[in-house]
Amino acid sequence: MNALQAEKTEITEEDKNLAAVTEVEAGIRDFVRKDVAYLRRTPVTPSTDAPADTSAEAAVSSVNTLIHRVAGASLGEIENLIAELEGLRTLMHNEGQRIQRELAGYAQLGQTAMKSTRMIADNLAQWKRTAPEPRQD
Repeated sequence: MNALQAEKTEITEEDKNLAAVTEVEAGIRDFVRKDVAYLRRTPVTPSTDAPADTSAEAAVSSVNTLIHRVAGASLGEIENLIAELEGLRTLMHNEGQRIQRELAGYAQLGQTAMKSTRMIADNLAQWKRTAPEPRQD
């Protein structure tokens, strides 16, 4: 029975925590709705709501200007970084091709050296067979 009671206590504590989180989330949603609700409204009478709309539009405009300034600098840096990376990609591609050409040249040089060594070894073996035996006195 003690185990069942402990489980019920844990479940109720979890339920309380979940309820608290849900309540906080609902409060945040309500706050956001109230905060931006005036932006969604269409003016009923332009003469009475004009100062509020003008200040709201000015606030939105200043925020948009700030975002464009901040984002503009970041976008410029990102574009420069992309250009540098493209340049590095081209450089790496060209260097990769150069290294492949050099490796092919070294492979060909190695094969030529092996053929030359075989020819020399074969010629020496042939000379040994055809050479007269040294005299022993």
